Parts: sequence; structure tokens; C-alpha cells
Amino acid sequence: MFATTVRDEVCRLYRPDTRWLSTGYDGGESRADAAYLLSVPEGWDDVDVTDYVRRRRRRAGFEEAGPALLTGVSMRHAHRAHLGPVEAVVTAGVNNPAALPMPDEAGPERPSRSPDGERRHAGTVNVVVGTTRALAPGGLANLVAVAAEAKATTLLAETGFPGTTSDAVLVACDPGGETAQFSGSATAVGSAARACVRDALCAALGSRYTDEEPPESVAEAEYGVVTDESARVERVAGGESLSTGERETTDASGE
Repeated sequence: MFATTVRDEVCRLYRPDTRWLSTGYDGGESRADAAYLLSVPEGWDDVDVTDYVRRRRRRAGFEEAGPALLTGVSMRHAHRAHLGPVEAVVTAGVNNPAALPMPDEAGPERPSRSPDGERRHAGTVNVVVGTTRALAPGGLANLVAVAAEAKATTLLAETGFPGTTSDAVLVACDPGGETAQFSGSATAVGSAARACVRDALCAALGSRYTDEEPPESVAEAEYGVVTDESARVERVAGGESLSTGERETTDASGE
């Protein structure tokens, strides 16, 4: 799917006339010949991200504009996986985990420092998934969900966390490829995407944490968050469960 080139901690993913959909800092839909993964230095705090990406891209000798994802992880830890019509490229670090304990579980200890209002990229998991199929608009959007699900499942198994505070997903398809309406897990695109994200993510984590272990809890991490609040939950149908007869009466009256 992608011709990849890495220079000066910038990875260009090149494929002419590609449709992209990004959840990154300048996200949304676009059409471009390339996308980028950039490693930012420790302490990076440039507020004009668009200009920063442009300068880094051009300094590395890449002229093509396109969507970009940023991370504190070096590009030497980026890994790619290919299966059928899909390829995934992943960078991964979990120094700023985002924990989501279930209601009946004891939540992990809150971290001593909060990243609220601060930009933290040291633990970002960036996932890029591309397919040679021409996906329908809904299929391309759904591929974001498929990739995020595979990322969360893999991270839970490998680290105990479903994600970090700054994860992003970038998906792509070839407008001139074979048409595919759907991208769910039962489709060729969705199934391959799940496997590619899982395998590339495992490899990226293994590379990043060769000489050290990822944090075992949010409290041990340098940064992180715990979502331990409880939301108010009620039935959609007026707060009370309706019997079969009541539902039929309501449907007949149109109210």
C-alpha cells in the first residue's frame, strides 16, 4: 500500500492520489499523495503544529503535503504489517496510559500529575491503516473504528491499558481500487486490518521496550489518566421498562 521513507525522524507514507481520514490534530478527510509520522523531541511545545509539521517535512526533503501524526517515539521503532489488501504502520509507547476500570473493579491509583491542557506524546500509539480497495465513505470511517478496536484489544493484552492519552488513527484507501462497500471485521478489509494492527503493534511495543518495561499502572507512569467517574444511566424509553402491550399501544397511537 505505502512506499515508506524515513529521514530525520520523519516517516513518509507515499501512495499517489490516496483518500485519507485522520483523527489527528488536523484531522478529517483529505486527498493527498502522502501522509507522515513525525517523532518530536522531549519537551516539544510548539503551539503552531501545522507550521511545525511543514518545517519538519521540508527539512527532511519531503515536498508533498498530507495528514500527519506526531509521537515522542523514535521512528526506528515503527513497524509495518501486510495482509491481503491491507497494510498497517504503527508506532507505540505507553508512558501516558489511559485506564478505564469497569464499575465493579477497584480503580487504579490516580497519577500524581495530570496532562490536562498539556501536550504529551511520549506514550502515543499511532496507527495508520491503508487498503488497496476503494472504500465507500462509511466504509472508510468504519475502518477507524476497526483499527481502534484492534489497537485497544492488543494494548489490553500486552500492557493492561486500552490506550494512552494521545492515541490517533489514520486510515486510507485507493480511490482507483476494487470497490468495497463495507470494512467490518467480517469483511476481507476489516479482518486483515485487525490482524495487521495487532501484529504491527506487538512488534512496535517489543521494539520500544527492549531495554525497559512499560509502566504496570497509571500511578507508576510519568503521565496518565484514570476515568473512574460514573455516568448516570437510564432507559431510553422514559426511564421505565415497557411491557409488550404498552409498546403496542404506544406504537398504534403514534406517540
